[in-house]
Amino acid sequence: MQTISWDDFLKVELHVGRIVSAALFPEAKKPAYMLQVDFGRDIGIRKSSAQITDLYKPEDLVGKLVVGAVNFPNKQIGPFISECLLTGFHNDSGEVALCVPDKPVAPGTKLL
Repeated sequence: MQTISWDDFLKVELHVGRIVSAALFPEAKKPAYMLQVDFGRDIGIRKSSAQITDLYKPEDLVGKLVVGAVNFPNKQIGPFISECLLTGFHNDSGEVALCVPDKPVAPGTKLL
């Protein structure tokens, strides 16, 4: 494991967002959803592609709080531009479980 400095960690802008829409991403090479995530007034709504179809249905995602990195460069994924990276963990089966706050937190709140 590589050690990083506190200053390196502070460069990553991890914020809470609320998923406002979720749809299948049929052009993706691996099954994925196209998400719109509201990161609050200062950051706004960002788009993200997420390979989380094994554990989540689109209707279960809308309204869910998530943690996302909002200061990575945009990434072109087929015809879609992903503007943030949602965080998650692979389980023993290789499925991705989203990293989520366990209590209500306002969208836009920064991870400290």
